[in-house]
Amino acid sequence: MANFNPIMPDPFSPFIIFILSLIFTSITMSTPTPSPTCSNSGPVVRKTPLITFLEILQQTALNTLGPKNFDPKLYVDLSLKSNLSITQSAFDDLPRTPNGSVSVTDFNGFIQSYFNGAGEDLVYTEPVDFVSEPEGFLPEVVNREVRAWALEVHSLWKNLSRKVSDRVLDRPEFHTLLPLAKPVMIPGSRFREVYYWDSYWVIRGLLASKMYETAKGIVTNLISLIDEFGHVLNGARAYYTNRSQPPLLSAMVYDIYTRTGDIDFARKSSPALLKEHKFWNSEIHSVRIHDAEGCNRTLSRYYAMWNKPRPESSTIDIETASKLMNDSAKQHLYRELASTAESGWDFSTRWMRNGSDLTTLATTSIIPVDLNAFILKMELDIAFLANVTGDCTISVHFQEAAQARKQAMNSVFWTAEMGQWLDYWLSNGTTCRGHTWEASNQNRNIFASNFVPLWIELFNSDCTLVEQVMQDLRSSGLIRAVAIATSLTNSGQQWDFPNGWAPLQHMIVEGLPRSGSKEARSMAEDIAVRWIRINYVAYKKSGAMHEKYDVEKCGEFGGGGEYIPQTGFGWWNGVVLAFLEEFGWPQDLNIDCN
Repeated sequence: MANFNPIMPDPFSPFIIFILSLIFTSITMSTPTPSPTCSNSGPVVRKTPLITFLEILQQTALNTLGPKNFDPKLYVDLSLKSNLSITQSAFDDLPRTPNGSVSVTDFNGFIQSYFNGAGEDLVYTEPVDFVSEPEGFLPEVVNREVRAWALEVHSLWKNLSRKVSDRVLDRPEFHTLLPLAKPVMIPGSRFREVYYWDSYWVIRGLLASKMYETAKGIVTNLISLIDEFGHVLNGARAYYTNRSQPPLLSAMVYDIYTRTGDIDFARKSSPALLKEHKFWNSEIHSVRIHDAEGCNRTLSRYYAMWNKPRPESSTIDIETASKLMNDSAKQHLYRELASTAESGWDFSTRWMRNGSDLTTLATTSIIPVDLNAFILKMELDIAFLANVTGDCTISVHFQEAAQARKQAMNSVFWTAEMGQWLDYWLSNGTTCRGHTWEASNQNRNIFASNFVPLWIELFNSDCTLVEQVMQDLRSSGLIRAVAIATSLTNSGQQWDFPNGWAPLQHMIVEGLPRSGSKEARSMAEDIAVRWIRINYVAYKKSGAMHEKYDVEKCGEFGGGGEYIPQTGFGWWNGVVLAFLEEFGWPQDLNIDCN
């Protein structure tokens, strides 16, 4: 055999500097400061050696294969065939050019020899409670064409159902996928793991499909993450431990309980809900505002426990931060990127000081309307569940907490002039312990999130308020030809115009008719019909449900963002089924685009 003489990179090449920086940051860990400012220092969770290595692999893949069709997430989703030390040694022995790349042949050979494919640590499993046409399924859908399609959407649950492989349970250190006891529903495509806030709308669809055991299993998995990490993770991967996502676990428990009456399920879930409420009201998330009436109000913000590139997007984040001149500014940007991912709105001009420059993200300096609406719902849900399980003390406490948050939201977010709740921006350098409210700090740009409080009972039960908000929604410019737009700004980011997203349609549509107003229900039904149509037409054209849609063109999927448009798609399926369950579809109503 010929001697193997690898070409070694220059010791000061960007590739070597990149590796050294990853190794250094993987072994450092900061701790929470006693009084963090609302935009700077804070906790950073520890990164595992496997993730550090996979980030190096990700950078090597980019150097070797080039940026075309490159998906950095693929490489941190791979699982090992051998011990990490053996794999690293083989990787170190690969011949390299001075810029750190290896030949395509050598790289692909290494991947095949030492890794299992992304997604192979999940295996298909048929849901235990799936039947092809459940008894009592969508009784108000009488149009035969729509009903046949709804049954196809229902059948997609089988396509998205997985369970964690025994290999993950046996050797968790070989995987970034986290071991979960119950079967899962994945979103689809590149998203090969459970995601937190997606799961709420997946569950809404499962409830419409009468798949109650599968829905309970999803909640059980999410509770296990709280038990291990203290919060529900963004997704069930080791690289997501640094952040959560919009907190909707209590809403899942509430909806399952109201459908099934399973009081034991409600009782077992309650301790986790209390832990989650504590997490979202912890020092890093909690912000105190001194309002115009002289009262102190406490609200919450997004704040990831991270100041490095997101492992699943490491190469992208490093490139974004390359515009900045010093390490402190880069660390700040990395925290903002991760905190924006925690919001679920990654990315949008909603979080940017300059809508054309991602380095101006300021998510940790923003008190978001929708996050506080979700926490308000959490407080109401906990109060309700505590009452049905007989814990009156907790019930009263959380009823009071909900009223306090409602008052804070009205004081800080509400503007009668616009008939909307507006995100509040904190001044630079403000500490989370105190800020004096100023009207000029409300973000007066229009986003669909400005109307999310309509989903919450303490707001949608006020008929006069709903009437005003409904009129302002109608004149806001958000209601477009086929759906509600996410924003009015076409920035190229995926959580901006012209994209429409399923959860935003659902929360607004479900909230409007709860006021009891016939006009509000009519408006909600009109939006729901448009949304069902674009999903139907796109499905018939492409054979798939899509992640996002263009609100200007019936049946066209959306774009923008860090990755190509995805199909699947869990929460889209759930919202379509929830809308059909609520509004039905009469025989004489056309389903095609008009």
